[in-house]
Amino acid sequence: MTATVPAEVFDTPFTRRLTDRRDSTAPAFTYLDCSSGTHAVEETITWADLVTRMRSISAGLRRLAAPGDRVAVLCAQDLGYVTAFLGALHAGLVAVPLFAPEVRSHRARLKGALADCDARVWITTDHRLTSSCEFAESAGLTPPGEIVTVEALLREDVPDTTPAAVGLDDPAYLQYTSGSTRDPAGAVITHRALLASCWQVAQAYAVDTGTTCAGWIPFFHDMGLIQLLCLPVFTGARSVFMPPLEFIRRPLRWLEQLAGYPNVFTAAPNFAFDLAVQSVPERQRSTLDFSGVRVALNGSEPVRPDTVAAFAAAFEPHGFTPEAHQPSYGLAEATVYVSSAGKAGPTVTAFDRAALARGRARAVPRGSAGATELVSVGRPVGQLVRIVDPEGHRLRPDGEMGEVWVHGPHVAAGYWRQPERTAETFGARIAGAPEDVPASGWLRTGDLGVVCDGLLYLTGRIKDLIIVDGRNVYPQDVEETVAKAHPAVRPDRVAAFAVADEQGERVVVLAEPARGVEPGDLDHDEIARLVRRAVSAEHEVALGAFHLVEPGTVPRTSSGKVSRAAARARFLAGTGAQDVRE
Repeated sequence: MTATVPAEVFDTPFTRRLTDRRDSTAPAFTYLDCSSGTHAVEETITWADLVTRMRSISAGLRRLAAPGDRVAVLCAQDLGYVTAFLGALHAGLVAVPLFAPEVRSHRARLKGALADCDARVWITTDHRLTSSCEFAESAGLTPPGEIVTVEALLREDVPDTTPAAVGLDDPAYLQYTSGSTRDPAGAVITHRALLASCWQVAQAYAVDTGTTCAGWIPFFHDMGLIQLLCLPVFTGARSVFMPPLEFIRRPLRWLEQLAGYPNVFTAAPNFAFDLAVQSVPERQRSTLDFSGVRVALNGSEPVRPDTVAAFAAAFEPHGFTPEAHQPSYGLAEATVYVSSAGKAGPTVTAFDRAALARGRARAVPRGSAGATELVSVGRPVGQLVRIVDPEGHRLRPDGEMGEVWVHGPHVAAGYWRQPERTAETFGARIAGAPEDVPASGWLRTGDLGVVCDGLLYLTGRIKDLIIVDGRNVYPQDVEETVAKAHPAVRPDRVAAFAVADEQGERVVVLAEPARGVEPGDLDHDEIARLVRRAVSAEHEVALGAFHLVEPGTVPRTSSGKVSRAAARARFLAGTGAQDVRE
């Protein structure tokens, strides 16, 4: 795999790749409409029809906004979203991929993003126009210059045949981060970064015109936007997608999607693979053939060894190739892609926990006492990734832990209208850099990692790291131990964080009960006793507090990750530690 992106990748503008298919009647995007019942109904648009619609949207937006203006996409996840986003790019405007204001739990994030981007135009659909207008008024936002719908612009039928002249370093869109450790911000994704990232993803997962990009990750999330919308345009692959809530409501839909199309490349967070195993019984799995799933990207949150093993055990008998499960790493500030497992599939390595606590990775046999297992997120493609001392900014050798730094043309230009935060995150320099490593222009990811035998392993977030008696304690390890300590604990709803007092840092854990567990069936004292004993035995840490809280109260980001920073803030405010009782 190359460490650079070929220069010819940047010769063809992004939407020009789409207009080159203006005569193709091949299926481009297929929306799976699940609103009518158990079976999803396909709604497909060809490349030729997509080009026509994109041009009409572009023509309408050009009349309403000037180059550099922002266009907020407030559509549901359907074909209207696809045409709205592409129309904004074709018009030379700055798209802001967001979402319709129906989901109450995401409204605060939507309000923050809209206030920050100061969009000249909001584009939605006829069905969401009323709710979008009501949201603009109720949220106390400054109204945009225009609120328009996809359908209204298509009815005008004034095609825009010429893509706007844009430079590679002009913003293509603002990707708002999920805010797992701090307030969301708009990463400025340039046309150069978009092209570079699409090329990297296509190379890493061998995506071409014969690939079906299938899934449900939301378009407002960096992984969903690239995998399900931008990558198909870049490569000519077919996209088959459905709304995210349909997967949550009925995980079987995702599995039916994977089994229903050829040469599938799908992507999902770790919890989705767990949910597919736990929620879909064997009698339903046995009716599906997963031999067409070529790549199942697992990313967006820590990849757990137990998840990899359980998914293979559940679906290999029905055609799934375990090597297709490819743990990956990325972030919005890098457009999306940083590294991934290759054709060999997942690599799980056991490391000595005590050595990790001292910042060193020492591999030991799996199953060894005092070991913790990590899943590698593979190798980078088309970029440089280094492990750097977060304090002294010097390169760390293989086997020594540090911050993951990234360098390449796919890195965002910075944060929208946040120069100080941009300089902090995107302007990093390596002290004493060797001649073959650029000294400047590095992205600080905020993630801790280590390279062993050429493979990257992530160990946590710098801001989440807990230090007890001079030792590093990784919250995700504590969370996993808590989840395994008692079946009444829901595995993907555990937050561990540090709280400082006059005695130093102490570890606090908030956890939700498992699905289907009634409050009256919970023995709090017994659960707490087993949790405390397990954490003490595994990590030599005495919990400062453990609370089994009401379902839905462990905060998560828009991408589904547990937000430890928000959980800590709620705990300190006294709003996140109410135990579940009858």
